[in-house]
Amino acid sequence: MATPMAFFRGQIVPLEQANINVMTHAFNYGTAVFEGVRGNWNAEQNELYLFRVEDHVKRIRQSAKIMRMGLRFNDEEAANIIQQVVEKSGFKEDVYVRPMIYMSSEIVGVRMHNLEWDFLVYVTPFGSYLDPDQGARCATSSWRRVDDTEIPARAKVNGLYVNNAMAKSEAQLNGFDEAIMLNQDGHVSEGSGENIVMIRNGKLITPAPSDNILEGITLETALELAAKEMGLSVERRSIDRSELYIADEVFMTGTAAHLTPVVEVDRVPVGDGKPGPISKRLQSLYFSSITGRQPAYTSWLTPVYARAGVRA
Repeated sequence: MATPMAFFRGQIVPLEQANINVMTHAFNYGTAVFEGVRGNWNAEQNELYLFRVEDHVKRIRQSAKIMRMGLRFNDEEAANIIQQVVEKSGFKEDVYVRPMIYMSSEIVGVRMHNLEWDFLVYVTPFGSYLDPDQGARCATSSWRRVDDTEIPARAKVNGLYVNNAMAKSEAQLNGFDEAIMLNQDGHVSEGSGENIVMIRNGKLITPAPSDNILEGITLETALELAAKEMGLSVERRSIDRSELYIADEVFMTGTAAHLTPVVEVDRVPVGDGKPGPISKRLQSLYFSSITGRQPAYTSWLTPVYARAGVRA
C-alpha cells in the first residue's frame, strides 16, 4: 500500500508530518518557487518513470536565483532526493511531484532579503489534467498574463499563480476547459498552466520567451520530437488571438496537461473541431517516450524502482 512521503526540513517523513507554521513567510506572501515533475506508471514494466528530473532541478534553481534564494544541494543530490521521496511512497500509478524552495522564516514583513529559505518535496497521485483524447475547449481570458517587470514570468513563483488561477476559474465557470492568456501587448502568451503551439501549413509556431511565457520543459520535449521524428520546422514568434481561429491545429503542453490538443478557441472550432493528425501523432510519440516505450529517449527518464534496486 502506498504511503505519501515528503522531504521536509532535511528529512524524508510521512506527508502528514510535513507542516509549516502559519507565520511562514512563503505562506503569507507567496515567496516561493516550485516545479512539477511527472511520474508515469508503466504497468507492463512494473516501473514508474520520472520525466526530465534534472531539467526540473535546473529550472527551479534558476527560479530561486531570480527570487534571491538558492538550493543547498547540487543537481544530482536534489534529483536523488526527488527520486527517494517517490520510491519510499510506493505508488503504482501516475504521480505528480512538487519540489519547492520557499522562504521559511517565520516573520512578518514584505521583502525578499535577509530571510532564510528551505527545500521541500512531496508526491501525490495525479491523473489526467485535461482530456488528452477529446481535446480542450479554450477561451481567451480577460486576465492578462503577468509581465516580467511585475512578477518574473520565467520563474515558477507561487504567488504569481493567482494570475493563472483567476484565468482558469473564469474559463471553467463560463463552460470552457482552459484559459488562453494574452500578454500586456495583446499577443498570445500561454494557458493557465500550459504552453501553446499553433500549427499552420505544416509548421509549428509558438510564442517566444519575450511574450512572457514560462520556458516549458514539456514544450521543448514536444518541439524536439516534432523535429526529430516528424521532420517539422519550428518558429518562435508572437501570435495574435485571431490567428488561433484560422490555425490548422493547436495544442497545449505542460507537466500536468502533458500534450493536449485544443479543439475550440472562443467557440470557434480549430480545424474541423477535432484533434488534428499532427497533434495526435505527436501526442502518441510523447506518451510512449515518457513511459519508457521509446528507447531513443530513455535518457529523459529516471526509473524509480529499478534505480532504487527494488521492484514495486
